[in-house]
Amino acid sequence: MAGITKSFLGTGWGFPPEFGKNTPQPGMLSDEADIQSSLEILLSTRQGERVMRPDYGCNLDELVFEPLTTTFKTYIQDLIRTAILYHEPRIDVTKIDLDDAGEVEGRILISIEYTVRTTNSRFNFVFPFYKNEVSG
Repeated sequence: MAGITKSFLGTGWGFPPEFGKNTPQPGMLSDEADIQSSLEILLSTRQGERVMRPDYGCNLDELVFEPLTTTFKTYIQDLIRTAILYHEPRIDVTKIDLDDAGEVEGRILISIEYTVRTTNSRFNFVFPFYKNEVSG
């Protein structure tokens, strides 16, 4: 069992998975880095995209052409809060802010403040959401 991290917050594959010539397993992430990676994957995944987990994801890409009103900002915050509540049990969300200063360039920064439940440590995660990105 040498080389295996015994983290109580969890250890998972880094994303995207990377396999090297001399390493038998992919790059791994532990603790807070694993939580940050999990949040990034959750916010960038469409519901139905994951096999065996059709409810996993946040569907932010469906909101690309919506006008950024106060009501719509509240909707985005609720969508993110609900996705985290159901799919990331290691944290409690304290606050979600949307910084629309880059809206003209098509960029909205989603800032999530959260507390890790087991350690009671506070962290901040910033996810750049690009409104002009084309998926294909």
